[in-house]
Amino acid sequence: MIRENFYRNMFEGGDHGNKPDIRLLMAVFISVASGLLLACLFVVLKLIWRKPFTLWRNNRGTKENIEQILSSYGIRPKRYRYTELKMITKSFSKKLGEGGYGMVFKGALRDGRLIAVKLLHNSRGDGEEFFNEVVSIVNTSHVNIVCLLGFCLEGSKRGLYMSNGSLERYIYSENPKSALGWEQLSEIAIGIAHGLEYLHKGCNRRIIHFDIKPHNILLDENYSPKIADFGLAKLCNPKDSIVSMAGARGTIGFIAPEVFSRSFGVVSTKSDIYSFGMMLLEMVGGRRNVQTNAENSSQVYFPQWLHDHLSHGGTLENFEVTSTTEEIARKMAMIGLWCIQMMPEARPSITKVIEMLERSATELEIPPMQFFPCPSKPSIHSINTTSGDIQD
Repeated sequence: MIRENFYRNMFEGGDHGNKPDIRLLMAVFISVASGLLLACLFVVLKLIWRKPFTLWRNNRGTKENIEQILSSYGIRPKRYRYTELKMITKSFSKKLGEGGYGMVFKGALRDGRLIAVKLLHNSRGDGEEFFNEVVSIVNTSHVNIVCLLGFCLEGSKRGLYMSNGSLERYIYSENPKSALGWEQLSEIAIGIAHGLEYLHKGCNRRIIHFDIKPHNILLDENYSPKIADFGLAKLCNPKDSIVSMAGARGTIGFIAPEVFSRSFGVVSTKSDIYSFGMMLLEMVGGRRNVQTNAENSSQVYFPQWLHDHLSHGGTLENFEVTSTTEEIARKMAMIGLWCIQMMPEARPSITKVIEMLERSATELEIPPMQFFPCPSKPSIHSINTTSGDIQD
């Protein structure tokens, strides 16, 4: 009743006539407007003050989490300050390369040792790439795996410099075989395979690299290969059978089918075998396995052409081979084709790959044609993955 009379008096004039009380209307509107203004101002100030506080809190948490995790793993590499890394690299003046997650710069320590400093992009705020790099590399000790000299939580992460750069530098050049002969390419392939075998079976925690490609294989002064760039790696307990993956990881042209679609099988160490096989084929052909500028689609997919060529008794004389080195090229090609079988269970284990690399090409059979005949280049954003079983 009181509320009904109030509105009637305000808008209809009550007992004093038909004109509303202007002063009462203005008082009500001013009060409401002031309240809304104060509420909006409070929300704006809350957002302004909250954002930097939240970022600072998250960064602080990330730093503390990484420190705690590294300590729990018993990892004690030397920690560098960002200013020290600027001095070591001469303000990051010489860039050695760049990948999907960071740039690598040449540097030199006080004792004269040449190193590489990798600066990670700020692609993820939780430091996952940095954590993968540090934990994966520090927990390994193998002649064909890069070693970690130190780290920095301020911006730069890890370092090792190889005087001959990456394998990519040689196999995609105009005349790669003049610098790396077939015997040397074979030794590099065997070294990479031994490094992968160590990651898959020789560590306390199994490591699946997920990004084996020429760019991530560094060569020292003796052209001995070192597997590098563990930003996408997954560490697994050898007794565990499940790996959880929130999204695709790897490089287009080297990603195993099961990594982006569970319909092909489970994600496992065989996913690295697929990438290794693609890399072998690129070492043989001296070209990328997906050529986006090819005019004819039949020229695009090198593995398909190579399989057809070998199946019909073709030689590899166009690959700068001699009568003595053609067997090496043929062996690497056939092993590469075995490794890129579409279904994971059809691929050899890394131990079997090493055995095949050490045998004669005449003892190997050409595998069945069980791979994508002519792949299109998908967008990495369209690829999704689910959890899968890890198998040897």
